[in-house]
Amino acid sequence: MKSLDVYWRDINAISLLLLPVSALFCLLSKLRLQLYKQNILKSYKAPVPVLVVGNISVGGTGKTPLIIELVKQLQSQGRTPGVISRGYGGRSRVWPRVVNANSTADQVGDEPELIYQHTQCPLVVGPHREQSIKLLLEQFNCDVLLSDDGMQHYAMQRDIEIAVVDAQRQFGNGFCLPAGPLRETTSRLNQVDLVLYNGGDSQQNSFSMRATHCLAVGRESDRVDLVRFSGQKLHAIAGIGNPQRFFDMLKRFGIDVIEHPFPDHHQFSEANLLFNDAMPVLMTEKDAVKCRHFKLSDHWAVSITIDFSDDAQTKLDRIFNSLPV
Repeated sequence: MKSLDVYWRDINAISLLLLPVSALFCLLSKLRLQLYKQNILKSYKAPVPVLVVGNISVGGTGKTPLIIELVKQLQSQGRTPGVISRGYGGRSRVWPRVVNANSTADQVGDEPELIYQHTQCPLVVGPHREQSIKLLLEQFNCDVLLSDDGMQHYAMQRDIEIAVVDAQRQFGNGFCLPAGPLRETTSRLNQVDLVLYNGGDSQQNSFSMRATHCLAVGRESDRVDLVRFSGQKLHAIAGIGNPQRFFDMLKRFGIDVIEHPFPDHHQFSEANLLFNDAMPVLMTEKDAVKCRHFKLSDHWAVSITIDFSDDAQTKLDRIFNSLPV
């Protein structure tokens, strides 16, 4: 049986059949937003600026590596950013929860674990954003907060909204859930401070994800350049929102990829990672944080660097400079 997202790529009989439900979904979504704007539904305002990085569609758009880069840029400017995240996939018994060096992806989720691994910034996960912010500010002296996703979490007031769009997939068939991939209509993008296109051209407000090197899974001190695998045939594993983007990136390095896509936030078993051959295995960093405890020999996590277009970086600089100290 096909998953529903297969029908989100274009207009077809299934998506048209679901269109009346989507119309109701859109109506309720807009009504909910207006109720918050008119203060009929109450929202929480943090005592420091809040910058939301999110999207209007379901599926991976590259938010996590983007947040990592934004945190690093803010740190380089002398700011003390903190991050809040839903912690999807985390199975902690206590929420909200501070992420630290002793946390695991199983407890706090793969994306928060990866963000902390790269930035060591104050980070709290939990389903209730207000509680997460309060805990973060109780324990850390942050002067700006980034919300990993949460664009539709209107119970949390925000100062800046950055929406991320996959430049290749765009908005699918353009329908709202469940007939299409949209959480809100595309007109919502007119209300945000900046729209960033992942994989867009240099004339857009865009960024690209560039693979640089690989770290041995479970032995992060072992590092090799990705070009070492050029011309080789190997296995590639991706349990992210858009696995094909990862596979295509490897192919641009001349790698003969045997593709192994998994659902986003997949909980890997060791058997998922072992194949009856001697070929290397490449995986995303997001997947690798869940696999460090396995006994693996030739498995490598591909590190990603974000490159902004000139226009995008200029607008980000303006946003950062507008934040009160």
